[in-house]
Amino acid sequence: MIVDRISHEVEYYRGYLKHAALEGTYVINNPFWWTADDKFFNYSVASKLGIAIPKTVLLPQKSYPADVDINSESLRNLKYPIEWDELLDYVGRPAILKPFSGGGWKHVYKVNNKEELLAAYDGTGPHCMTLQQFVNFDQYVRCFTFGKTDITPVAYDPKERRYLVEHNYLSADLGARIVKDAQTINQALGYEMNTIEFAIEKGVPYAIDFLNPAPDFERDRITEFYFGHVVEKMAKLVIDRALKGTVANSWPRWEEMLGVGTATGFTGAPASTKSSLSAAAKSTPARGIGAKSA
Repeated sequence: MIVDRISHEVEYYRGYLKHAALEGTYVINNPFWWTADDKFFNYSVASKLGIAIPKTVLLPQKSYPADVDINSESLRNLKYPIEWDELLDYVGRPAILKPFSGGGWKHVYKVNNKEELLAAYDGTGPHCMTLQQFVNFDQYVRCFTFGKTDITPVAYDPKERRYLVEHNYLSADLGARIVKDAQTINQALGYEMNTIEFAIEKGVPYAIDFLNPAPDFERDRITEFYFGHVVEKMAKLVIDRALKGTVANSWPRWEEMLGVGTATGFTGAPASTKSSLSAAAKSTPARGIGAKSA
């Protein structure tokens, strides 16, 4: 039984944990799926599962590393120039420019017009970015999640980047919806240790960020109260998985839940588990841009 808190920073551990999983070790979180996952895919899956997400567009990279042999011929199937005004019309103004993967508030920009967008985009270099609708939230929560279904919504101030101990922050109905959406996200993506962020505008909780498989559990940042809560919940989860966990439980279930593959498809979802969720909606507010049709 291993809890992974570092392989996103130290590649050696990611390679070792894949080997450990092959040998039958239960790893939280699944190192194979964590390697494959990204935030844009997360938005697409969540949208198909009926969860509110901001309109999001995947952008081609501004540039590429010098040691990678990329030229105009390599990218001949991408449309150019990018229709920046059209993209801003789609997601709205202001908008958020941020990486399609990664975390820690790195390379995140709020842009009010095309000029600000281009100035920010020009500085993103080799990072693949998304352009996203800005949610003018009146409430914001981060949910600690333990074992996919045990959810603790916590009031959070993203401007100050701090947690707040306010137990009556959400109404009963809004809290229940957020817990249900967080459970659905974790079941689909397979994460047993995660934080899921919701920006709430006019009573609608928009899932903003839910690829945090090594969430911030630092005592000074999550408050003394929630630090004790996290330690207790994680200890119970680890003991349970060490005694009764099966490796199949750590795999995502989005194939099965969306009806796009069998329960034992390429993501390895457990065949014994059947989802009662409905099939995907036909439209999605997440889309990529720039690729020409064949």
